[in-house]
Amino acid sequence: MSVRAHTYVQLSVAGALLSLAVAAPPAYAGQGHAVPLRVATYNIHAGTGSDGVFDLDRQAAALRALDADVIGLQEVDVHWGARSGNLDVAGELARRLGMRVSFAPIYSLDPVEAGGPRREYGVAVLSRFPIRSETNHEITRLSTQDQNPVPAPAPGFGEVTLKVRGVPVQVFVTHLDYRADPAVRVAQVADTRRIMARERAALPGARQVLLGDFNAEPSAPELGPLWKELDDAGTGTGPTYPAAAPVKRIDYVTVGDGVRVEGAGVPAEATASDHRPVVADVSLVRKGPGRD
Repeated sequence: MSVRAHTYVQLSVAGALLSLAVAAPPAYAGQGHAVPLRVATYNIHAGTGSDGVFDLDRQAAALRALDADVIGLQEVDVHWGARSGNLDVAGELARRLGMRVSFAPIYSLDPVEAGGPRREYGVAVLSRFPIRSETNHEITRLSTQDQNPVPAPAPGFGEVTLKVRGVPVQVFVTHLDYRADPAVRVAQVADTRRIMARERAALPGARQVLLGDFNAEPSAPELGPLWKELDDAGTGTGPTYPAAAPVKRIDYVTVGDGVRVEGAGVPAEATASDHRPVVADVSLVRKGPGRD
């Protein structure tokens, strides 16, 4: 990642006062012993803004402004239907930003017309780095596509493995259940911790980042277990939802061992989606010269 000024715009809880904080690029102790990385998360609402207008140009501009190396996206349509112009939204945004993409569908339905592409909806990762591997994990879900759903394992917990200046990084992106009853989120958090622990053991030395819309605020009891292994990069930043006048912080950049948070913010993007993005600068701490 190039050296650049880090500008963060945050909205106060009252939604009335904007503050601009500019941080100089961090000085890393021991040249070569920490690798800088900018990561972000954004619930893109299938390309539709808080004004109800589908506009991928506007959304691509909002993503470009983050200047992030890795971005986790939620509510991503791929040939889903008319609301997103039947487009491959994940692929379109990747093309416009010049980034690689990995899409992990939650739902993959038969096409409306024979021979057409499958109708899919899920999460995605955009990356400036080559994607070495990708996996679509299953976690507990309560389907929105069934008349009488019951909690059951379903896909849509995406993972990609990157190598950032020699450091392996496992990036996960998720979208937790939205319902007021936290029972499904409790199960999803347990699934998330189990999967991340397994993946961590499978690639010793890998750094882990979890991005997503958790649909719960940081103090929610169901999120408590996550904070045993992960740090919330957005602590002290502004709320993220709803975008026009946010009152809740439910969108997260979180990091595991070996990843140090240098700064984070919630850009004052009020129209491109119904959520605001979260962006964080982190450093991947090396264990020693040439050792990871």
